[in-house]
Amino acid sequence: MTAIRAVVTDIEGTTTPLAFVHEVLFPYARAWLADFVSANADDEEVAAALADARALGGIAEADDAAAVQLLLAWMDEDRKAGPLKLLQGLIWRQGYDEGVLKGEVYADAADTLRLWHSRGLRLFVYSSGSEAAQRLIFGHSDQGDLGQFFEGYFDTRIGAKVESASYAAIARAAGLLPQEMLFLSDHEGEIEAAREAGMQTVTIDRALPEDAWMAGPLAGSFSAVEKAISPGKPA
Repeated sequence: MTAIRAVVTDIEGTTTPLAFVHEVLFPYARAWLADFVSANADDEEVAAALADARALGGIAEADDAAAVQLLLAWMDEDRKAGPLKLLQGLIWRQGYDEGVLKGEVYADAADTLRLWHSRGLRLFVYSSGSEAAQRLIFGHSDQGDLGQFFEGYFDTRIGAKVESASYAAIARAAGLLPQEMLFLSDHEGEIEAAREAGMQTVTIDRALPEDAWMAGPLAGSFSAVEKAISPGKPA
């Protein structure tokens, strides 16, 4: 087995509880969207995002109130639209800066990421959330500033998470062979795509007992990842 030189991790369900994203972050952005747009409509970045949203929604001449309604509808659809993700990220950044939001990260993930970083492993994030949102979760986490341990962040601008080409592109961006990288996720479609690209993989299934012995690349927590890789471990 090729020695692992880097780890790429998913966020939702892997380093961070799904509930944090769906029950904290998304409702927070929804609740503050109208007020944020009203207070920042003249900001160049916000104005550009609103214009992009109107163009995508086919309402180019609509006012800001109509744009907000469109964005709220996209939230209900869980649509991965660029302007929406940008505005959500800006709202979340304000919440983090004000101390209202704190990124939730599993303690075992934080401890293991610190350990791997201390060993010289290169660490990356790949999530469907925007790069800005990724940096906020780890940079303002309840486990301290974990952002300092990551070398790079990838979102869906590099490609869909269930397409092997995305993982090949990540390896190229890191200057590594895919087989030198370990990908961690709770999503089997993502795991399969990374494996097809040549990456080593471990599925994180937090329903597993902490001390469960796994014969394959499956782990109940970050603490069990090294045991799940056979043979060898990321070191």
